[in-house]
Amino acid sequence: MIKGRFLFAAMGAAALTVMLGAGGATSVVAAGLTPQEQSLSDQGTARREMRAGNQLSLSEIENRIVPRMQRGGSEYLGPSYDSTARAYRLKFIREGRVSYVDVDARTGRIINRSR
Repeated sequence: MIKGRFLFAAMGAAALTVMLGAGGATSVVAAGLTPQEQSLSDQGTARREMRAGNQLSLSEIENRIVPRMQRGGSEYLGPSYDSTARAYRLKFIREGRVSYVDVDARTGRIINRSR
């Protein structure tokens, strides 16, 4: 789902897509947003959800995941957030290869790793 958010930019500006997120929660995603606008929207959503106590802060998630990856020789490059999936994607590099760790923002559990 994290990669899929950019698909919506290819749709018409007035189009709305209703998606079922994890746990059956429904969210509405406005199409026609630039990736930068979507990123700002996602950041605001992450902040609101964290303040409401519905998910962990980015620093809590980083404190759980980054040290494990660094012990394995990876360098942390940074995060991104997907409000639809309610997940953080942490980006790492090791020996010239980029990898991603997707983390559920509500629980802090790793939900996917790509190498």
